[in-house]
Amino acid sequence: MVIGDKIKVFSGNANYELSESVAKCLGVELAEAKVSQFPDGETRIDIAESVRGSDCFIIQSTCAPVNHNIMELLVFVDALRRASAWRINVVIPYFGYARQDKKVSPREPITAKLVANMLEQAGISRVITVDLHAGQIQGFFDLPVDHLTALDIIGSYLKKTDLSNSVVVSPDIGRATEGRRLANYLGLDLAILYKRRKSPTETAVSHVIGEVEGKRPIIIDDMISTAGTILRGVEALVELGAKPEVRVGATHPVFIDPALERLAHPAISEVIVTDTIPYRGHLGKVNVLSVAPLLASAIRNVHDNISVSQLFSSPQRG
Repeated sequence: MVIGDKIKVFSGNANYELSESVAKCLGVELAEAKVSQFPDGETRIDIAESVRGSDCFIIQSTCAPVNHNIMELLVFVDALRRASAWRINVVIPYFGYARQDKKVSPREPITAKLVANMLEQAGISRVITVDLHAGQIQGFFDLPVDHLTALDIIGSYLKKTDLSNSVVVSPDIGRATEGRRLANYLGLDLAILYKRRKSPTETAVSHVIGEVEGKRPIIIDDMISTAGTILRGVEALVELGAKPEVRVGATHPVFIDPALERLAHPAISEVIVTDTIPYRGHLGKVNVLSVAPLLASAIRNVHDNISVSQLFSSPQRG
């Protein structure tokens, strides 16, 4: 067997269900490893099978508890490297600390860069991730980064629904490109919420660019954290005459309290997210789509040395 022909897919504890789905899409079993803690809370990794000469993929979202999941991933990488794995690829569906990608005030860290440095020093060969909050994080690594998007998954779902009299809404200028791509794919117009930030976690909508009166809005974003931006956007849209039938789409359901309470607003009819982060809530209007087929395709292409670019191309109209 040629070196690297063996593929092994491992899972951390952050999102085991997604890892199982990815393995199923690949037609393989998850490789055996016990991920636990010592009595004092230190991370313990026991690789239960040989990985010598293997092409290894570790699936681990660095969602809450963020620091624990990052440390778990680092220890996992170190264990595989010391066990003579041929290549160590980390699949990070949700990349924690992505909002700390630059200094916004004096004496602040750039923690996303620090995380990239730690992963590289641990011994990774490649990163596969989905819808980074800040795309420039790709440049924080001096190794290949495959930046996938779930926009086509959400777009394909929406295209099968009733889109009559709908309009795609970008929650801010920074997400206008993604909003435009989705609008083009769905054959809809685009509106943009112009907001001003009151604090690191709070914004206010000042005005809306585009026509929303009498329309059914579809707000699209990369993540929903506290849902404060979403709620203020929904209220602004309804005040401007949009129908109180707002659908919200986002890749990452971070859902920090009181997010679910805010998303229960009667003007929000549906919340469409993916399983990059496990959803443990009970809000009936939340619809979870899976990124497992997308991640499995990326893993397969990387392992077979096939281009991955077609997988992270955002949907185009047609």
